[in-house]
Amino acid sequence: MRVLKPIMFTAVAGILFASCKSSIATIPVPNGSDNVINIPAKKGAFSENERQTWSHLDLLTDSIPGMSIAKAYEFVQNKKGTTVIVGIADSGTDVEHEDLKDVAWTNPKEIAGNNIDDDKNGYVDDIHGWNFLGSKDGTIVNADQLELTRIVKRGMDKFGDKKASEIADADKAEFEQYLKLKEKYTKSVEAHKQELVNLAQTAERINQIEQNFKDVRAFIGKDNYTIDDLKKAKPTDPKMAAKIADITNLLSRGASEQELLNYKKQLMDYKKGKEASKSYDLDFNARQSLPDDLYDINDKFYGNNNVIGSKDLESHGTHVAGIVAASRNNGKGVNGVANNVKIMAVRVVPDGDEHDKDVALGIRYAVDNGAKVINTSFGKAYSPNKQWVYDAIKYAAKNDVLIVNAAGNDGDDIDEVKTFPNDSEDLNTEISDNVLTVGAMSASYDENLPASFSNYGKKNVDVFAPGVDIYATMPLDKYDFNSGTSMAAPSAAGVAALVRSYYPQLSASQVKHILMNSGIKINFNVIKPGSQSRQNPEGEKVPFSDLSVSGRIVNAYNALKMADSIVNGKK
Repeated sequence: MRVLKPIMFTAVAGILFASCKSSIATIPVPNGSDNVINIPAKKGAFSENERQTWSHLDLLTDSIPGMSIAKAYEFVQNKKGTTVIVGIADSGTDVEHEDLKDVAWTNPKEIAGNNIDDDKNGYVDDIHGWNFLGSKDGTIVNADQLELTRIVKRGMDKFGDKKASEIADADKAEFEQYLKLKEKYTKSVEAHKQELVNLAQTAERINQIEQNFKDVRAFIGKDNYTIDDLKKAKPTDPKMAAKIADITNLLSRGASEQELLNYKKQLMDYKKGKEASKSYDLDFNARQSLPDDLYDINDKFYGNNNVIGSKDLESHGTHVAGIVAASRNNGKGVNGVANNVKIMAVRVVPDGDEHDKDVALGIRYAVDNGAKVINTSFGKAYSPNKQWVYDAIKYAAKNDVLIVNAAGNDGDDIDEVKTFPNDSEDLNTEISDNVLTVGAMSASYDENLPASFSNYGKKNVDVFAPGVDIYATMPLDKYDFNSGTSMAAPSAAGVAALVRSYYPQLSASQVKHILMNSGIKINFNVIKPGSQSRQNPEGEKVPFSDLSVSGRIVNAYNALKMADSIVNGKK
């Protein structure tokens, strides 16, 4: 009886709690408040602390449309959360980083370094996750082509220089598609070359401005000079007069030397990446040369346990992980959105387009090893084996796992333009209700609220979250700002992890709709992403509500309050 009682108690308790969770999981998510916050946008420059933490700040308190993280933690200060595993399906993640090492997931069923698959999951020594961009001999892949390049290369190999009249009837449709994509590839290559030229010219101009700042400072004799100082200057040298006029113009438009230096660093990093890119290299085949069959989804036990990849070549996954879960209040670097979180690193994204097989198996790996939230901050225009990814998304849904997906950075309406991964084969009907697609917003509570680069869609983007100038972890114990829907997704994923930690009774679908429905409603017009150009610098104004399903921006405090009302019946 002494043996049976605990077993009987556990079994009964399991039934009780399971039925409790089941009943809560059927409660519909409220529509959310239609109240709007009508306050002016913050004026003047942000302090350095505000720049680094704006995404965590509160609109009412700070006049900055952050996610109200401090208020969220006040709301749950007397509650105890459960640990939530968040899968970071991305490039390498520096799990040795000073702000991530304490939140890195460790496989409890695996013994590090013994070269044995202790947990029998097919992945040897998967201590902190798995690297699908590698092989058992320790090889890792960093760069790759765009999917467009890969498709065109396969077409070239199949059709060569054949004319339409030489193509078999069974291959005609494929041949016609190949010709269209080959033309697009050719145009893309030319655009890439022109971008490199433009980047070189921009870098030259930035260097000129930087030198002008130095020369003007020496001429004025002050480290901190004002526009008035410049107007009072009386240079006799025409070249110095031109430099002073240049700097005066920049300062009068609100620019600063520090902003210039920050931009220069971002520009040079971007330029370096573009110059080294293998995106359009038809003969590059690092990933294809690995031992597994890229076009056999059942050939799945490949890769290695190097989830960091190369600290010198990849930073995206590390930055994303820090946004979600960098150790909070440890006196170092930054605070992640969520506590009670463990980061599972799933390396599936190279510098180039990810492969559908790696993505699908990466999602399944995260699900099978306990992740309840998976962040997917990547995307591409073509997906030859998209069904594998759709099946993986459905597998995640079956196992109650929420996927938080970046909407993309092309300024496109993704109700019209396909981007992958997504949760709708026809851009109308969702294949499952466990994917939250997130657009990027800025710190400006005005017409500039949506990021100029963010994709949008009344049907296919669910909500917006902070994604412009987000400060977070970088490899080698560093920190920096990055922008993109790649930053907006983990901002939302962190909130989702918070909700799942303090209200584990809620389903993935409920958490998705809580983040959508509890967000702050925006009722003003904004500049539609992607609509500004040299011909139309003002862009097109549209209601913010036209850019997403919810017409809202994620708010952690509101999300926890709504979750609490569902679980505990409070309003």
